[in-house]
Order: sequence, then structure tokens, then C-alpha cells
Amino acid sequence: MISREEVKDPKKRILTACVRMFIERGFRQTTMMDIIREADVSAGTFQNAFHTKDGVLATLVEFMFDNQFAMARSRLPVGDGVVVYAVETAIQLAITESRESLREIYAEAYTQPEICEYICQKTAKENAKFFSQYNRDWGESDFYEAEIGSSGMMRSFMLRRCDMYFTLKKKTERFLRMALDVYHVPRDVADAAIETVMNMDIEATAAAVMRQLFSMLEMKFDFKFSDASGK
Repeated sequence: MISREEVKDPKKRILTACVRMFIERGFRQTTMMDIIREADVSAGTFQNAFHTKDGVLATLVEFMFDNQFAMARSRLPVGDGVVVYAVETAIQLAITESRESLREIYAEAYTQPEICEYICQKTAKENAKFFSQYNRDWGESDFYEAEIGSSGMMRSFMLRRCDMYFTLKKKTERFLRMALDVYHVPRDVADAAIETVMNMDIEATAAAVMRQLFSMLEMKFDFKFSDASGK
């Protein structure tokens, strides 16, 4: 339990409890009663702060999306925007294969309408920077509409677990082929970007990004994950 003496702000206690439990247990396995008990708050306090646990998930997803791509880019040399997109996408897919609780968080984020809208709007702006040179006649709404489609593909690919036939490399390449086609990336440019990803140890890179992200979450919310966090 996160005691009132340790953390005076009940909203921060709720956030701290939820972030830890969502990552350690999974979003669906964490109940409101679990949160209320762990955060040492009343049901009324929880509902006044977030209404439901979906509200806490939105805060967590915003933090993760605001930071994970910056961390991924810090591991890349200065390069073409298509390569940056390909590597960021590959890392996100690898993260969801690393732990079921993380797959659940990402899949839920792409399912919840308000959270998915946040992801689409944020990603569409980034994609406009990456792909505008191949879509000179596109405006903001075109990139947004394209992202609606590619985010639906991303959710489907995340939910389908890898196995000995549908490996992470195959999943990543398949998704990138389709996504880069959506943005009319020339075949030779797409081939080069995908080859860059295929030559990387993307699982090790994703693990490093997640370790850094976990550390940032601990610092932001002032707690420690248990050993089960996978750190």
C-alpha cells in the first residue's frame, strides 16, 4: 500500500499504484478495488480524480508515447525520416512481444476511442514530417485519415502473438511493407528502411528503451517496480 504519510497527494497515489499494477499485472487484471486499496483512497476520491481506470491508462499512454519515440531516436544516427519511422514502429512491436502486460496496455490504448484519438493525432503530425515529400498534395486531414487506417493495422498486429512461423521479424517486415505503401514511399526507399531494421537487434533495442522508460516512470511517480517488472 502507498500510505498517506508517504505521498500526501491522493491523485499521485492513484497514478503510482495504477502505473505499477498495470505494468506488473496487466490492465484488465487490475481492478478498481485493487487500485483503491493500494492507493489508500476512497472510491469517491478515485472517481473524482479519474472516473475510471481508463482515465489513468490515458495518462500512462501519453507519458509512454511522449517519451518512447524520443528514446528510440536517441539510439539512431541522423537519418532519413522513413528509417526513423521504421525503427520506431519495429521497437513498438517488439515491446508488445516482450511482456503480455505491455501488449495489453498498447492494445487497449489502440482500442479506447479517446486514447486512440490522441495517438492518431500525435502520430499523424509526426508522419507528415516523415512522408510529406511523397505526398505533396496531402493536408493534415489526409495524414490523420491515413493514420486511422495504419493504427488499426498496428492494433491487429500487436494482438497477434508471434510464433515459430510468424516471427517478430516477419511481423515487422509485413507491417512496414503495408504501412509504407499507405504513404506512397518508393519501393527502393522502403527496401532500404526495412533492411536497416532487419539488420538491427531490435529486441535488444526495445528492451533498452523499456528499461529507460521504466526508470523514468519510477522517477516521475517516485516508486520502485518489483522484481516482476522485468527490469
